[in-house]
Amino acid sequence: DRDVTGVQTCALPISAGLLAGRLDGVLERLADYADRGQQLKNKLLVSLIYPIALVLVAILVIVAMMTYVVPKIVGVFNSIGQALPPLTVGLIATSDFLRNNGVYLLVAIVVAVLAFSSAMRSEEFRRKVHRQQLRLPLMGRLIRGANTGRFMRTLGILFGSGVPILEALRIGSQVVTNLPMREAVDDAAKRVREGASLNRSLAESKLFPPITLHLIASGEASGKLDEMLDRSATNQERELETTIAAMVGIMEPMVILGMGGIVLLIVLAILLPIFDLNQLVK
Repeated sequence: DRDVTGVQTCALPISAGLLAGRLDGVLERLADYADRGQQLKNKLLVSLIYPIALVLVAILVIVAMMTYVVPKIVGVFNSIGQALPPLTVGLIATSDFLRNNGVYLLVAIVVAVLAFSSAMRSEEFRRKVHRQQLRLPLMGRLIRGANTGRFMRTLGILFGSGVPILEALRIGSQVVTNLPMREAVDDAAKRVREGASLNRSLAESKLFPPITLHLIASGEASGKLDEMLDRSATNQERELETTIAAMVGIMEPMVILGMGGIVLLIVLAILLPIFDLNQLVK
């Protein structure tokens, strides 16, 4: 599976253009397609660099505090023999766990990632994962929008270059990386072959955005399906950019608040015994 700038995505319309005898038109539209895809990819990478770096730094800072700073500070309280607050006890237990089992925890994470990657080679397991991804509140919207935009853009290029709609659907389904959505396209192709309209066939799966289906219906009614397919792809690409911008905008303060909350708990766990000592001295 490749993204909109991948070799597979580009090769499919070119092959179809050769079959249809419209290679020049396909290449021209494909160049615009690849350029827009690269611009979108660059925007995504730039948008995600800061929050990802922020998350990594937050994790490193918290782990460093728990494994090196906290034990040295909290160790003083153990020598006093005073009963410690539950928050401090929990902090010490967490710190001890990370210091004693941190390597094993890291190995377990690596093994889990490798096991998941291996399981994803199974089509049935990948289908279940992809189906669950579509149900996630934000990720599902991103995956649905990205696959819809890619499929609509490819379908518009193929159909607009003279490729029959059934052949365009067959080829276009191969650029859909989400298995349930790809199977929905294949099912839609069967219904179109039986005489159903494209928008109703795609609507059966309830996986494609309503605006996309409305634009397809409008294109079928007006005889300008290729234009509406391109417009639908553009709409999905813009919505994808907006969604990612909103996600990044939400992620940054959440990471900062989360890190601040954890640091606050650590500070409180250290200060509470000190306050108790002051009470005893008084």
